Amino acid sequence: MRRCNPGAAVVCAAVFASACPALAKSTGLIFVSNEKSNTITVLDASNAVVESFPTCARPRGMHFTADHTGFFLACGDDDTIALYEISTRKLIKRFRDIPDPETFDLHPDGRHLYASNEDDAIVTAIDTETGDVVATYDTGEEPEGVKITPDGKLAFATSEAANLVHVIDIDKNEVIKDIKVGTRPRRFALSPDGKELWVSAELSGIIDIIDVASLKVIDEVAFLPPGMTRAQVTPVDLVMTHDGTRAYVALGRANHVAVVDVKSRQVLDYILVGQRPWGLQLNRDETRLYVANGLSDDVTIIDTASDRGLISVPVGQIPYGILIDDN
Repeated sequence: MRRCNPGAAVVCAAVFASACPALAKSTGLIFVSNEKSNTITVLDASNAVVESFPTCARPRGMHFTADHTGFFLACGDDDTIALYEISTRKLIKRFRDIPDPETFDLHPDGRHLYASNEDDAIVTAIDTETGDVVATYDTGEEPEGVKITPDGKLAFATSEAANLVHVIDIDKNEVIKDIKVGTRPRRFALSPDGKELWVSAELSGIIDIIDVASLKVIDEVAFLPPGMTRAQVTPVDLVMTHDGTRAYVALGRANHVAVVDVKSRQVLDYILVGQRPWGLQLNRDETRLYVANGLSDDVTIIDTASDRGLISVPVGQIPYGILIDDN
């Protein structure tokens, strides 16, 4: 059920009519949020660590601003979403009283941010220009992944404890459906055409595939790297290539990343990485895949042509999310 704040404006579903903002010149920097050391590690284009700076308590999900001049950061134990400037790495703004934010997505209008609030079992919609919370949506316990469709009409949120994907109609401003998926759903990838939503089910060891038009589960992909047991396969993050032909899935305790042919749903390869991989990010030309390994405190960089790891770079404690400024 929707819970709107008194006097708050209704979130507009339509993308702003004004032209999209020009993107800032990219720096080539890679940002890694470290959940336990409360830092951001910065790598340059050569994958060398060039900086590490203290940030908030329990930094987790990150997302660029629409113009790529800054990035938002979820500060779970500070009940805050912080905004940093990319060029200086300076804190620009704090959005306070956002309970235990974990991950979020930015609406195509570039203004409204939808965040999962793990402890309060809600999704919060924030106007990033005014700082107002404009709506909250009830979910099952422990929401995490959030994904908005390219047309800005639907927002999806996982509930880890309820084993559901909640569907928010942004125009109607309400949750319109709960979709039953595998055990402990975590994060999403949306096909480039917007037709399929892939969601990781961590304790089922699978990806559930949802048809966006019908809002029904239509298929699944299961994983079992050589030498691993099914209990070790705990998929979390996943990313899809721009052409929608390949997906990469971080397999958690199995210490591998799976390579999946999207059309056939077949697993093409398993790539050995660090311990407990759960965060993924492709660079712009998709020649490199960056993997945050939560229990080995490093980032593995994979060459996507050979599907092999090139190097693992030590970062902070419990790396969570990755952003690459190469727009």
